[in-house]
Amino acid sequence: MGFKFWWVKWTVWEFYPIWLANIPVFGIFVWFALRARNLLFFTNVNPAIPLSGALGESKSAILDLIPKSLLPNTLVVEPGITAAALAQQLEQQGLHFPIVAKPDIGERGFLVQKTMHFDALMQHLQRFPVRFILQEMLQEPIELAVLFHRFPAIAHEKPRFDITSVCIKSFLSVTGDGVQTVRSLMEMDARSAFQILRFEKEHPALLQQVPEKGAVLLLEPIGNHVLGTRFINGNHLIDGALIRAFEPVCNQIPGVLYGRFDLKCASYEALKRGEFKVMELNGVFGEPAHVYDPNFGMLRAYRDFYRHWLILFQLHRAQLRLGVRPTGFWNSLRLFRAYFRYKEMVKGYKTA
Repeated sequence: MGFKFWWVKWTVWEFYPIWLANIPVFGIFVWFALRARNLLFFTNVNPAIPLSGALGESKSAILDLIPKSLLPNTLVVEPGITAAALAQQLEQQGLHFPIVAKPDIGERGFLVQKTMHFDALMQHLQRFPVRFILQEMLQEPIELAVLFHRFPAIAHEKPRFDITSVCIKSFLSVTGDGVQTVRSLMEMDARSAFQILRFEKEHPALLQQVPEKGAVLLLEPIGNHVLGTRFINGNHLIDGALIRAFEPVCNQIPGVLYGRFDLKCASYEALKRGEFKVMELNGVFGEPAHVYDPNFGMLRAYRDFYRHWLILFQLHRAQLRLGVRPTGFWNSLRLFRAYFRYKEMVKGYKTA
């Protein structure tokens, strides 16, 4: 990609490697862990989710906590499922293509794939024989990440609810000029240029296409930052109507005080009427995704990371007052080990 994009990768905060961007966040975490005198203080915030959703949680188990009316048509399939069994389960569920397949355990777009037909889905499931969630590809045009928290009622204190982050997702796409290939168009912008290597492996034929002049070609339908999606600060949408739409929903999710919905809706007006579909609910490590807006700035981003870790610390202390304690060290160690063994196993599938 040349010096230009190398320079962008190492000078634009949005594109920093995860390990580098998270160094200050780790410092913030350590500060609150010292105040709590517990490195795992956050694990009592969402007692309904192992480790409060820090890692290794079952996405399908979390979806089971959400009112069914808010979920897309969803099917969970076990590893090693046969083609005949899969076809039967899809028919019984009334689940039709296109279908989004995502691993029951994973993060940051890990193994998530949109499949257009049965053979492609079966091939994906056979290559990665782990538990998968299959969901209908929702057609609502707007995808958002909405981060909420709720403080429980304690003694004479009333319960409190708030939304602290709304992120609007703009999917990776190119606009054709009738002359250049998709590859050439992607090379014109850092965000898409960083995805070319992945497209060479996953969609090589697409790179050779020449879109018509003025045609907008969607390159990636999965709304994940590491897959090229642009995150836009949508905090201007936070108002009384939005809070009134989400508070009763979140109050119906037992044992979850802090989380981030990944959802789709037809319009912002529909969102504030409570008309949306939840694809996923992330736990305590669900970031305030609006900070990745290219115009937000690094210093403001770390300010907001601090603010959200403060909320987690305050929720931890509120839970202690109710007698809810963090996950014990040995149990946490067992869960961490199981997760990293799982990641190593899947890594072996990817390189096979």
